[in-house]
Amino acid sequence: MRYELYYWTGIQGRGEFVRLALEDAGADYIDVARKRGDSAMMPFLRGKYDGALPFAPPFLKAGKLVIAQTATILAYLGPHLGLVPGGQAAEIYAQQLQQTIADIVVEAHDTHHPISSSQYYEQQRAAAKKRATFFRDERIPKYLDYFESVIERGNGRQALSRHSYVDLSLFQLISGLDYAFPNAMRRMQKRIPRLRALAERIAERPNIAAYLQSPRRIAFNEDGIFRHYPALDPKN
Repeated sequence: MRYELYYWTGIQGRGEFVRLALEDAGADYIDVARKRGDSAMMPFLRGKYDGALPFAPPFLKAGKLVIAQTATILAYLGPHLGLVPGGQAAEIYAQQLQQTIADIVVEAHDTHHPISSSQYYEQQRAAAKKRATFFRDERIPKYLDYFESVIERGNGRQALSRHSYVDLSLFQLISGLDYAFPNAMRRMQKRIPRLRALAERIAERPNIAAYLQSPRRIAFNEDGIFRHYPALDPKN
């Protein structure tokens, strides 16, 4: 099957979690908006196609199916791409972990847009500074300690009993936090050795390594979810 991924051009965003799974599995897919522009998504978002109505990208077209929400897309792709261990318990646990990753991604986004997504960061700097302090000092440690324990309880190397889409998403999470909060992440270094090792192994997987060196991997930037503003990540 040839999959069609729909996501905004110019940013990694939430679409990157899906993209990493497709790339790692060597799936046949087209990144539609990058080929045809963001306007290619509008007929779906405006309900001009039959079937499921996505609220926002990312969404995936797989045959006649239109699937939205990152965690739901990955729950669908996991069994089809061999990116989740077999059995209901493993599939449900993978979904649980992916939803928890989605939670911290939202919180990371809200550090630079704590009041409204419709306002620029520059219009809410004071609130962003307060929100980022809480995120750096409390939420990053809470989430990453949890994921470190997940890997320890698994097989010590991966989130589940074998390689899965959750591992790919943890790689993206660590990469994004390293970009947005390098100082905070340096302070976390000794607490997350298993997460660090996992991220390094994912980056070395042949398909992922090739993808990261390709023009398909858009660099992190200040239009995406993970943004680096020095005022939100002081050295001390």
